[in-house]
Amino acid sequence: MAIERTVARDWREEFADFSAPGGPASGGGDRVYLDCAAQGPFPRAAVRAIQQALELKQSPDRITLEVYFEYPQKTREALARLIGADPVEIALTTGASDGVNAVARGLAWQPGDEILLPAGEFPANYYPWKNLERRGVRVREVPASDSRFVTAADVIAQLNERTRLVAASYVSYSSSNRLDLARLGAACRQRGVRLFVDASQAVGAVAFSVKELQCDFLTAAGYKWLFSPYGTGFFYIRRELIEELEVGDVRWLAVEGAENFNRLPRENWRLVTEARRWDAAEVSNFLNLGAMRASLEFLFEVGVEEIERHCAALCEHLIERLPRDRCVLRSPRSPAQRGPFVCVAARTAERTAALWQQLREKNIYVSLRQDALRVAPNIYNREWEIDRLLAVLAE
Repeated sequence: MAIERTVARDWREEFADFSAPGGPASGGGDRVYLDCAAQGPFPRAAVRAIQQALELKQSPDRITLEVYFEYPQKTREALARLIGADPVEIALTTGASDGVNAVARGLAWQPGDEILLPAGEFPANYYPWKNLERRGVRVREVPASDSRFVTAADVIAQLNERTRLVAASYVSYSSSNRLDLARLGAACRQRGVRLFVDASQAVGAVAFSVKELQCDFLTAAGYKWLFSPYGTGFFYIRRELIEELEVGDVRWLAVEGAENFNRLPRENWRLVTEARRWDAAEVSNFLNLGAMRASLEFLFEVGVEEIERHCAALCEHLIERLPRDRCVLRSPRSPAQRGPFVCVAARTAERTAALWQQLREKNIYVSLRQDALRVAPNIYNREWEIDRLLAVLAE
């Protein structure tokens, strides 16, 4: 009797052939793209969705009211599914900064209130909070107790009676340090402190739900691990806090009854009790949302858990073979404390920068962040690509 064997699907076939041996590359040769933490490539499904959106604008008679409202709603539902939220808790934004600013502007701050940030946050999760200092709010950065990576315990130890908010990245952009947000979230919830999370370097490559994290707010950019266009993102707000957060800019689409805009009241109008109060202007962006929705459906097909497993295996492959006489690891060694990418560096900042340039000359693409090489693979990468990177590091 013949035994049926399941053949694992080669997901790289769902992307442009940008890193296949012998494929097109500037300067000739093959390209190795290991930079998803900077820009995630479109899967072919997203490219098809953009073409369909272009055709809508070529024939605008096809843009019905149903289409106009369906694009944001379907995208909102997919994002909610991705993070274990309710669609009414999701706002569609142009990036992570929209979510940060919504909370920075919307909470009723008092002089003396304190905001805690892990040291080394990305600028988008730093300057909007620092801007509140002119209103008497104190912003403190929490250093790492081991002088390397900030932990949940480090942040919890700094909580006090004046702490109003903790704003932290799930995964650090410059080290891949991954906070134990479930532990931090529980501690904040117990003390009545709001927890704001920037998940830009996690969502789409780390499986989680907002309920597990016990966060109050979460924001993310779409153009990295969500394989979505630049200018996309989302903001999650826990349903119970929607009325607590003041709205800065009012969008008419967030007014109750907006679907029948010819009959909207001029007096006694109200905003919907939903996160779409904070949607970006012109939210029915067919090009962006069509591609984002297609990419989200692709993520569901692959499975975020599978992407997380695949990235972790490639990162381990790199770490285990890192030439220790020349390079050092700049990320946590434990996979449980690390995000979907890994950072390494030469013995000096100058040598690290030179290595980055050498890699680019050989058509191997990574990022240079805080004097370290950030290596960010995804489901389309293979071990041979990591080996090509390692060969340059060992030269």
